[in-house]
Amino acid sequence: MMRRRLRQDLIDLMMTPGLSGHEERVAALVRARLSQAGVASRVDRMGNVIASLAGNPDAPSVMIFTHMDQLGFFVRRIEADGLIRVERMGGVSERAMAAQVVTLCIGEGRDVTGIIINKAHHATGPDEKYKVVTAPDILIDTGHGDKEAVEAAGIRIGTPVVYQSRVIELAGDRIAGPSVDDRAGCAALLEIARGLIERSGGPTVHVVFSVQEEFNLRGALVAAQALKPDIAIQIDLMLATDTPDMAERGEMKLGGGPGISLYSFHGRGTLNGVIPHPSMVTLFEQTAERLGMPLQRSAQVGVLTDLSYVQLVGEGVASIDIGFPMRHSHSTVECCDLADVEAMAKLALAAISGIGADFKLTREI
Repeated sequence: MMRRRLRQDLIDLMMTPGLSGHEERVAALVRARLSQAGVASRVDRMGNVIASLAGNPDAPSVMIFTHMDQLGFFVRRIEADGLIRVERMGGVSERAMAAQVVTLCIGEGRDVTGIIINKAHHATGPDEKYKVVTAPDILIDTGHGDKEAVEAAGIRIGTPVVYQSRVIELAGDRIAGPSVDDRAGCAALLEIARGLIERSGGPTVHVVFSVQEEFNLRGALVAAQALKPDIAIQIDLMLATDTPDMAERGEMKLGGGPGISLYSFHGRGTLNGVIPHPSMVTLFEQTAERLGMPLQRSAQVGVLTDLSYVQLVGEGVASIDIGFPMRHSHSTVECCDLADVEAMAKLALAAISGIGADFKLTREI
């Protein structure tokens, strides 16, 4: 039952565009699914969707969250011939941009399809064949033919652009597409919310679907400042390292079960990351052992999540990143295994149930 719901939620979420700062359509879908499950939710000024489920007031409060937004582009300029120039938004892989189909997000039912133009191979010189075109140089063709027609279609400077929504169902329960990061996390968090409303006992839990993670990682910070949780659990992808191009980066396998991060650090100008709270590591390790569930481990430079900022709220928040293995991050063929996503949701629910009034929040021996 959970697997079927996860699959449908993930497909519906992946088919809903939501560039950073423009997550409203995703948020509306999330709130509708929460409402169907009997979970009341609200939206804050930033656009975060928040559902608070009361529990034992003596136990530490928990914020479990994942992000709704996706990376993409913003329209920068419309040329006289109707071709469109854009600025990159988030960690767009420029190697993955060429000849992709995109959606210019005008409004539901009014979105415009475009293509990132790619110079004809027959006319490409030897010095161009192996060159990656960068985001400031790409051009998007919507077929309109001139600037006036493009603008008449509703496209302006600042219009959000995302890779065209699609779902690629592979063998078994593997799903690929442009926004597995982090619509798979959203699907899992919906399942966690459904499980929390049916529980008896346990701590107060704030379920948060956050915004603008791909932009500046600080949308969730606003929710955390308001909620003041004692504990934060962040859900996102874990870099799968089971393909030849990633083999030296770790031991994270697609289909190998959920994972926890023991170390993350951006390492490219942003001096931030997460070294998880030891009590949280112990909680998830012991819970996985009790469930007889494999628990994979990650330690990566070049990875950063919004937990990096949430952990610094107030007196400090006992924090951990958990996730599902994913291949081909920040491309149009991001790939996850539903078995991993389902196991992660079950692990999180079981771990939260183990948080009582005596849970150790300080870092000391």
